Amino acid sequence: MTHTPILPVNLSEYEALAAERLPRMVYDYYAGGANDERLLRRAPAAWESLTIRYRVLRDASRTALGCTILGKAHDWPVLVAPTAFQRMAHPDGELATARAASGARTAMILSTLSTTPMEAVAAATAAPWWFQLYIDRDRGRSEALVRRAEAAGCGALVLTVDTPLLGRRERDVRNAFHVPPELPVPHLGEVTRDTLATGADGGSALAATFATHLDRGITWRDVAWLRGLTSLPVLVKGVVRGDDAVEALAHGADGVIVSNHGGRQLDAAIPTARALPEVADAMAGRGTLLVDGGIRRGSDVVAALALGAQGVLLGRPILWGLAADGEAGVARVLQLFREEVSLAFALAGVTGVHDATRDLLG
Repeated sequence: MTHTPILPVNLSEYEALAAERLPRMVYDYYAGGANDERLLRRAPAAWESLTIRYRVLRDASRTALGCTILGKAHDWPVLVAPTAFQRMAHPDGELATARAASGARTAMILSTLSTTPMEAVAAATAAPWWFQLYIDRDRGRSEALVRRAEAAGCGALVLTVDTPLLGRRERDVRNAFHVPPELPVPHLGEVTRDTLATGADGGSALAATFATHLDRGITWRDVAWLRGLTSLPVLVKGVVRGDDAVEALAHGADGVIVSNHGGRQLDAAIPTARALPEVADAMAGRGTLLVDGGIRRGSDVVAALALGAQGVLLGRPILWGLAADGEAGVARVLQLFREEVSLAFALAGVTGVHDATRDLLG
């Protein structure tokens, strides 16, 4: 008798499947956090600690997930977060993710550390896509990436600001993490790519790359510099304080992403579920506000919207789907999550994003 394989029924089960299929170095790179990985554990727990005072008799037949982000209509309030080196998870890498995101009618944010050129990703998706940017010590390289993104049809730039240096990711040190030289990283210069392949003293090649080639001296002036460089919307990613969100807006950003880099930078950092309310209050409806970090259930999305976010980013679960089954795996992860979000809306008495107000939280 032939048995049909049982597909994972939630995002955590996809991680377990990916862990079986990925080489140890690759799985640990994707899954790991900084130091003792306390924040890695606290992040989902912070969302789990939130409870919903659901409304009843609100006509669940009218539940709608549509939203507006950066002035553009989106089919649902979930975007694909930027994650690096996706061809280490599956040969199709970012192309598979882009196609799956397009099929799920959501936007993808492409990492600077992509293993696929932005132009190829743009050609693979009918959905909007954004580009995540680190600032190089050589501003000319960063400007060249911005120009490429503009020419390829990018919808927004996401400036990551929480990595002046890379957090100490002990799994990567232990595994001597590196990106094999035969794997392209087309948004890096040749010298930077060489560092990423070899590292230094047997430690993490990624940490050596950040220390050597990215600018640890970036300030708010660099946000203003980027704003003056392009007409694309600019979001600042890595904010966990209200005063920093206000500074981002004052220096020309169109919004912020509340993020602590997936627990991979400062292990003692505040979970994003706890940081979000202060940031939302400080922004007071000005600009776009998104959040990531430990979001794993549809009810987490309801909570994030109730706390003031306009949408959330989903990161690691995309990689687990990619490792499990390429494009089909990513599509299945997004399908599962959309079904969870829709169900959570209905059960919470939320007929649309406008109904997800702070009084929902108990």
